Amino acid sequence: MVLKAELHCHIEGAASVRLVQRKAARYGVDVSGFIRGDKFVWHDFTSFLDAYDQSSMLFRTAEDYADLAEDYLLALGRQDCIYSEVFISTDHAITAGLHPRAYIEGLAEGMYRAKAATGIEGRLVATGLRHKGPDAVLAAARYIVENPHPLVTGFGMAGDERIHRPSDFAAAFNLARDAGLGITVHAGELSGWESVASALDALAPSRIGHGVRAIENPDLVKKLAEEEIVLECCPGSNIALGVYADFAAHPFPALARAGVPVTLNSDDPPYFHTNLAREYAVAATDFGYDEEELTAVTATALNAAFIDEETRRSLLERLSSDKTVRAVDDIFAGSASSG
Repeated sequence: MVLKAELHCHIEGAASVRLVQRKAARYGVDVSGFIRGDKFVWHDFTSFLDAYDQSSMLFRTAEDYADLAEDYLLALGRQDCIYSEVFISTDHAITAGLHPRAYIEGLAEGMYRAKAATGIEGRLVATGLRHKGPDAVLAAARYIVENPHPLVTGFGMAGDERIHRPSDFAAAFNLARDAGLGITVHAGELSGWESVASALDALAPSRIGHGVRAIENPDLVKKLAEEEIVLECCPGSNIALGVYADFAAHPFPALARAGVPVTLNSDDPPYFHTNLAREYAVAATDFGYDEEELTAVTATALNAAFIDEETRRSLLERLSSDKTVRAVDDIFAGSASSG
């Protein structure tokens, strides 16, 4: 058992099939077009986005979102996760007919419930949607800055990275940064290394969502390592979407060997038939990581998290204490077997 932390997961994309079906029954919506049995059904990136959007529209009230956040963080707790950051989108809330404040307060309530039940810490990273354009992303940033919430600690951008240039969004990111929010941005997933390089130059994030295509440029890899830019890697998502053919081809180990800080994340877990525990298991079985190396991945995530220093220290102490306890257990287990 290794304690885990997650920095990259879209909250609407984390809704389990069971929870979506429950909300569909409540609102009288037929989900047979994108759910078969206990799985979401899609066959390419476009149909994935369609299933995602149809599912997210079934979350319409603050209580719906409280249920979603609580359900997901409780699931993470069962996977020995001690910290979770989820991406949120006020644009999704508005499309669903929900005021952004109610949306955020609902998600926060779910996080508080999960923490009371398991001790898991949770934070929210607001995002603008790149395909909606610079004005929409600036509006999303402005809303978050003008309406602060203690659990909203970061700002980022999701959506199709092939649309617009990162420099088009500089005003939104400068606004968020000046307000003290941590900065991350999706890049280097469906687009190549140039996407990562331009995001770094224009937006100066401390983290990159995905970022794995940076491996295509050795000079960029060196820059990421030297500047300690953390990559929010999502191997299962990358394989599901065809970014790489299989885990053997995935650059996670190569990036780590080059000194780039890497973390493990699930992205949109039920859509990609994964979860955080599976991502750590992939690192063990396919990338050859032992427990000490997996614990180091968790420490990297906690050090990169958008949290206050007191909370960070507490989480790192919990991680260190767990490692010590497991080491002692191993010693006693070895003594018992030799006796």
